[in-house]
Amino acid sequence: MAKPGPTTSGYHERLPGNILKLARAQKGLSQRQLANAAGTAQSYIARIESGTVQPSMLALCKILAAADLELRPQLASYDDHDDVLDRRRSALTDDQRSEADGRHQSMVNLFTSGPAA
Repeated sequence: MAKPGPTTSGYHERLPGNILKLARAQKGLSQRQLANAAGTAQSYIARIESGTVQPSMLALCKILAAADLELRPQLASYDDHDDVLDRRRSALTDDQRSEADGRHQSMVNLFTSGPAA
């Protein structure tokens, strides 16, 4: 049986917040607008999105329903690609990890900065 590594575990912890961010983006809603529609506080939406609060599945579904969306989970076989990458990363020296992190951040910045002028 698989035991998720730190990358996969982090993904799971961020999943509810990422789902809400995606829902808001699709519907063009602010946190406050979504909170008002769901009958909850904007701060609760913000805490979910930041990962400081893990909502129940029922709470997440109710918030999504307020945006006229629904969550449709699907089961799939466990994919260990992140676990393989975690093992490779753990074998690196601190300097190698730092260099890899810098390259990764440069790539993230490239994608998040928008198109070049």
